[in-house]
Amino acid sequence: MSKDRLDKVLGNFGLGSRSDVKKEIHQGLVKVNGVVTKDPGFKVALTDEVIYYEETLIRKEFYYFMMNKAPDCITATEDSREKTVMDYLSERHANMNLFPVGRLDKETEGLLLFTTDGVLAHYYTSPKHFVEKEYYAEISDEVTDEDILAFESGVVLDDGYRTLPARLAIPDPHQKKIVTVWLKEGKYRQIRRMFQSLGKEVTYLKRMKMGNLTLDPTLSLGSYRELSADEEILLRQKTSIIQ
Repeated sequence: MSKDRLDKVLGNFGLGSRSDVKKEIHQGLVKVNGVVTKDPGFKVALTDEVIYYEETLIRKEFYYFMMNKAPDCITATEDSREKTVMDYLSERHANMNLFPVGRLDKETEGLLLFTTDGVLAHYYTSPKHFVEKEYYAEISDEVTDEDILAFESGVVLDDGYRTLPARLAIPDPHQKKIVTVWLKEGKYRQIRRMFQSLGKEVTYLKRMKMGNLTLDPTLSLGSYRELSADEEILLRQKTSIIQ
C-alpha cells in the first residue's frame, strides 16, 4: 500500500498550503493513529487515522462531488474575466485539487461532476466511450416528429459537422415545447446548435444525468455535495457503449 507525506495529505485535504500545514504539524496539532506526530515527512497510509485539530479526517483515494450548476458561471478552473464554477466551492474544497468533469455552457444549468480522479474523468469525457448525458430542454417552438427523426439521423451543424445520432423525446404530448434530449457526444453548445439548425431556439437547458449518475433534485442552483457511497458505485460502473 502506498504512503504519502503527512504534510501532503493535509494539503490535499484542502487544509492550507504546504508551509501552513507544516507549521501546524510542528506545533503538535496533528495525530496519526492517536499519536502526536511533529514530522511533516511522516509517511501515512490510507488506512491510518489522521486527526487534525481534533477532527478525524475521512480520507479516500479519490473524491467525487456533484453540483447543480448555476447559469451565471463558466465551466473552468480559473478565468480572469468570468465567474467560474470553482467560485461556488468552499475554500477548503477549492484547495483539494478538485476539477470539473467535462463542461456545461454558461447559460446551462444542472449536473456537473467534480473529482480528483483523472482516470474516471477521462472515461466520462472521452468521445470513444459514448457516455450518454440526459438533458431537460425548453424550446421556442413546438417540437415535431420530423425533429425527432432528424436527431436520430444526426443533425448538420452550422460548421458542416453532422452529429452522431441522438435521442429526442416529448414527455408530455400536450407540451411540445418541453423535451428530453440524450447525447453521446459533447460538441460546443451542441444541443443549442442542433435546434438552431432545425430553425428553433433552446430557451432553457438543464443536464439531469451523466451515465448512471442522476442530479440530486434537492440541490439548489450553485449548491453541491459529496457523492454518497452508493452514488460512487453508480459512477464507477461502466455504462454500456451506445452505438
